[in-house]
Amino acid sequence: MAVRTIEVRERVMAKNDELAAGVRAVLAEHRIPAFNLVSGPGSGKTTLLERTLAALGSEMRIAVVTGDVQTQNDADRLAAHTERLVQAVVTGGACHLDARQIQSALEAIDLGDTDLLFVENVGNLVCPASWDLGERAKIVLFSVTEGEDKPAKYPKMFRESAYCVLTKMDLLPYVPFDVARAEWEARAVSPDIEFFHTSARTGEGLDAWLDFLREQVRESRG
Repeated sequence: MAVRTIEVRERVMAKNDELAAGVRAVLAEHRIPAFNLVSGPGSGKTTLLERTLAALGSEMRIAVVTGDVQTQNDADRLAAHTERLVQAVVTGGACHLDARQIQSALEAIDLGDTDLLFVENVGNLVCPASWDLGERAKIVLFSVTEGEDKPAKYPKMFRESAYCVLTKMDLLPYVPFDVARAEWEARAVSPDIEFFHTSARTGEGLDAWLDFLREQVRESRG
């Protein structure tokens, strides 16, 4: 019975990878960089996206797909910062988004009028690591309130992520968090991972984050 379970999971993952390749091809055709934001609950994905939409909404066309187990609260928050429709995927219990859901969400987005796509995944540091959504890269968020050993506890998520955003940096004076150790822990499992240090509340580090996004869009547009 255990072997049968593994075979079924392998078929499900293979189908997801096939759909993700299709999503990636569609995004490449429209020259849209897509980023899959992943983290544990409460790391600040929605708040970072709010600040990003407020800062870049007038200079580029940004589409957002959000995923949550229940409610569309995050999508409602983001909708206040953009005139575009925010696609909300309520998984109904699943701990991650999958490529089929992204494929479906893209059908409601005018890709010809889109420069950049964000997927805000379900708040979970385990499940989303294994699921390709067709994104250019995963970006893992990691707040200073979570402890420096998150990468050691959840190595696959950090190994699968090209970038790491350290969030809530304004809280450093009040919590025991060693930034150098956190980066060391992340690089121990993902040597090439790149870092941003941000505080959505104070604006610290947001310029570097926004410049990174501008460069990604420029590169895609050629």
